[in-house]
Formats: sequence, structure tokens, C-alpha cells
Amino acid sequence: MKMDGHTHTQLCAHGSGEKTEKMIEKAIRLGFTDYCITEHAPLPAGFETSYEGPREGYETASLGFDQLEEYFEHAECLKERFKGKINVHIGFETDYLPGFESEIKKFLDEYGPRCDTGILSVHFIQNSENKFHCIDFSPEDLEAGVKELLDDSQEIYHRYLMLVKDSIEADLGEYAPKRIGHMSLIKKYQDYFSFPEKFDERNMLLIEEILKEIKQTKRQLDFNLAGMYKPYCNEFYPGIQVLSLAKKMQIPLIYGSDAHEIDAVGQGYHLFSSLAQ
Repeated sequence: MKMDGHTHTQLCAHGSGEKTEKMIEKAIRLGFTDYCITEHAPLPAGFETSYEGPREGYETASLGFDQLEEYFEHAECLKERFKGKINVHIGFETDYLPGFESEIKKFLDEYGPRCDTGILSVHFIQNSENKFHCIDFSPEDLEAGVKELLDDSQEIYHRYLMLVKDSIEADLGEYAPKRIGHMSLIKKYQDYFSFPEKFDERNMLLIEEILKEIKQTKRQLDFNLAGMYKPYCNEFYPGIQVLSLAKKMQIPLIYGSDAHEIDAVGQGYHLFSSLAQ
């Protein structure tokens, strides 16, 4: 099996708008047997009042609740259209947001039965006043979210990793996603801020705890190539330190292009093949 476990669609507000069918056609040409459509799940009702970043960051982060039926119809039509050529899986990339666990669980309880794949990710971090900022929208928004920690980059890493740990431990119900998305997304702007390339010993101990919980809960890890193509990251997620430990622990690693456009489908697959398999 050759799977792309993390992709987005023409409905994604921060994507290219290119046709999803063209992305799947490229995946077929590249020899993929399975293709996971994992569009960003709607942010919980009430989250807007806790968000303090740029308006565009909020408005383009995810599907709206009013788009859900359109999304399922779109994905299910593609699944049927490409039947026999590639196995199309349908699900969501769901955000973990502390304080909104019950809303997230309610969403998953309702829509999880219609899905056969899913990713659990952290895209937002809280500032000292518990207001949310996007980790990956812009360097400026990340800075606003962690400004009191800018002199201690390892503490920034630690705060993010604690959110990843919390996401795994949260009670999100029987339809909680089984794949943990881009576990080192906090490093997207590492070159912009001159963050250290490596996690320190304290953070590696935390990462080991996280991986043990992933193992115990029979989850998977998103081997996400998008970071390699971001100008201030230049590194795949979750990075070589996490990868080495995950391989030792025999945690399943699932390739994800995180494609938001046709050109990104299949990006970096050979690196995944050589390092992870």
C-alpha cells in the first residue's frame, strides 16, 4: 500500500482552490493506492471569542459548519468516481483546543460515523491571557502568542508539546482521530526566529512520554513533508529526533503530503520512503 494520509481540498479557504479531482489524478499517476481527504474540521462554536490573532487567520482556518454537507458530498463523489483506481478515504483534520473538548467530542460523535480516517492536530497556542493565536499563520501571529517566551525557545517548544500531549489524553470519544498531525509544527518558523534545530533533553523526555501514549493508545504519527517546503522551516515534521525515537518504539508512521494544491501531492515521498519505512 502506498498512502497519502494527509491532504486538503478545493474547499480549503487557505488552499489554492485547485480541483481536488486533479490532486487525486496526480496521486494515481504517482502510484498511490490510497488517498486520505482530511479537510480542516470547523472550529468549535464559541472559539471566536477566545481567538486574538488576525481575522484572516480565523476565517480561513477551517470549513464552516454550513459547508459540511457540501464537503461530504464532494468527497463521496470523488470516492465513487475513482473507485477501482485508488482508495479514497474521507475524514477531518481536527484541531485540539484546550477548553473546547466537549464541543470537539460532540462534533466527532456526530460526524465520525461518516469518516474512515482522521488527524488530530494543534494549530493554535494560548498567550499569557489565555487568548489563542495561530502557530502557523504568520511569524507575527506566533510571536504574539508566545512573546513572553521569545528569549526561551525551548520553553516555547515545551508549551506546544504539552498541547500535543493534552490532545492525546483528552476525552474526545470513540471517534477521536487516530493519527497525530505534524507533531513539530511549532518549528515552522524556526529559521525566522533562529530557534534551535534540536529539542533539548527536557523536551526529548516529554516527546518520549508523548510517543509512549501514542503507542499505548494505538495511534499513528503523521510523517508530514510540508515543512520541507516552508521557507522558514526546511525540515519535515516531526523531524529526525522524533522520527528516530518513534521508529525504535515501532510507532506507525504515515506519509502525509499535507497538499493544499496539485504540485504538493506526493512531495517528499522518497524521503519518507528512505527514512521511515
